[in-house]
Amino acid sequence: MSKTSKNLPAILGGTPLVTADHAAANHWPLLGEEDEQAVLRVMRDGNLSFHPVVQELEDDYRALTGRRHALAHNNGTAGLLAAFFALNLNPGDEVLLPDPCYPCNRHFVRLFDALPRMIPVDETQNYQPTGTSVGANWGPATRGVLIASPSNPTGSAISREELGAIVDTARRNHGFVIVDEIYQGLTYESGPSTALELADDIFVVNSFSKYFNMTGWRLGWIVVPETHMRGIEKLAQNMFICPSAPAQYGALAAFRPDTLAVLEDRRLEFKRRRDYLVPALRQLGFRIPVTPQGAFYVYAGCEHFAPDSGDFAVRLLEEAGVAVAPGLDFGANQPERHVRFAYTRSLEDLQEGVDNITRMLRSR
Repeated sequence: MSKTSKNLPAILGGTPLVTADHAAANHWPLLGEEDEQAVLRVMRDGNLSFHPVVQELEDDYRALTGRRHALAHNNGTAGLLAAFFALNLNPGDEVLLPDPCYPCNRHFVRLFDALPRMIPVDETQNYQPTGTSVGANWGPATRGVLIASPSNPTGSAISREELGAIVDTARRNHGFVIVDEIYQGLTYESGPSTALELADDIFVVNSFSKYFNMTGWRLGWIVVPETHMRGIEKLAQNMFICPSAPAQYGALAAFRPDTLAVLEDRRLEFKRRRDYLVPALRQLGFRIPVTPQGAFYVYAGCEHFAPDSGDFAVRLLEEAGVAVAPGLDFGANQPERHVRFAYTRSLEDLQEGVDNITRMLRSR
């Protein structure tokens, strides 16, 4: 517990925090109120069809790409990734992933006795794989590559050129490309985009958890080539049946124009937090060579303060009341040199956390 506040300024969590107090301070309606009313109407009217949200999502992608895309949805992206790998992997197959990356992705690969093959990435590559690095690591057992853009833990986004080069490499090797776009919409120097603008023969997973701030509603989707749609549908139907119908109707409320306006205000608030936290941490001595382009994370070098990020994270928690994630959570690529901050807390909490870290470092 922080010595200066009854609230732990945890600059860690991957869930966007918007409390009633935060919403009131920013003159935002609580998104949950819209969702709640939508769900109550559904329960009252008894309109509990299986797939009400699919058409809305298909229309959204058509507006972005000018083309129709096949789409399946279920209880968050986790189940859909599991269904995808069940359909595409056999024991001993390999999937290429960047290191560092979201840890669950490599565990999904292992779930089917396949092997995650990690590609070390750093600031020279904007913390993203390249066409060259994917080609160099593609082996006889490689079945495909999984990319996240924007990514967790770095907040980096892959360029259109490099993504195109990776897609070309996968095509030459008859493999798949799956792009995790769960932070789509939470970008700060460019508008919303999707890898589907570049290619039709790739797979994209997404969710209502991050941009729409509906993490606990557990609703995600996957966009697949028409050739794979039936296989994904059969697996999803047998593994999960369907997502909760009330959650789907709640999600439909997120597409209302007034709700989208609130979400845009929140995106700008995340940018404001990023624009405070990154220079503040740099001033303290953390190494942040790449400003995050999206999501709500800062992957910071802490080697100036300690030889091991795990020990440093414990010290931050115990002495400054600030929680961060050590690099080991995200891979084996110099994890001892990095910690992940998150700016999911209010700006005031971030400022308090930075002040606490400053006092801790000065007391060394």
